[in-house]
This record gives sequence, structure tokens and C-alpha cells, in this order.
Amino acid sequence: MYMNNYVVVAIFLILGVLLPVVALTAGRFLRPYKPLDEKYTTYESGNEPVGESHVRFNIRYYLFALMFVIFDVETVFLYPWAVAFKQLGLFAVVEMAIFVGLLVVGLIYAWKKKVLQWTSI
Repeated sequence: MYMNNYVVVAIFLILGVLLPVVALTAGRFLRPYKPLDEKYTTYESGNEPVGESHVRFNIRYYLFALMFVIFDVETVFLYPWAVAFKQLGLFAVVEMAIFVGLLVVGLIYAWKKKVLQWTSI
């Protein structure tokens, strides 16, 4: 009985790996191959490219994006807990308080390291 469940999971894993590989391989063999130097240049709305195409981004954008992702994932974890709040009991309240407490500690650490200040880096 339990082995049957593992077979289903194994089939899904195999299909999850096999289908994208087959689709990408088929696309590679079926597409037309016409290499041109123009295809490798930067497109600027029909105009001639000006300057270098590789733009360096400031590290501040990365830090803010990382902080956003951390706290966005927190809301993903908080939502199911809030929906089933009444059925979960005291243990879940303590568990979520510890989770939010760890996130607050991380936020305080980021604040002390001046990650949230735009001009500090």
C-alpha cells in the first residue's frame, strides 16, 4: 500500500524532469538555425546601439530585493497560519511567535548593519 504512493511520486518526479528535457531538446532540433552577427547585438528600438550593453547595477538594489524576498516569504508562511488560527491552538501561537521573533531579530540585525539605509553603502 505504501509502496504504491512512492511509485506515484517517482512517476511524477521522472515526468517532471523528462518533459522539460524532451521539450527543450525537440525545440533545439526543430528550430531554424540561421546565425547572423546582428542577432548578437543589443537592440535599442531600431536605433544604433550607444555605449556598452552590460550595465552594472548598484548592490543596494540587490540588498533591498533580498530583504523584500525574505519578508514576502514570511507572509506566505503567515497566511495559512492565520486562516487556521482557531483550530491550531496554543502550540501554533507559540511556534509562530518564535518564527516572527526570528524575523524581527534578522530585521534588527539588518538595521544595525545599515542595510536599510540607501546612502550608507
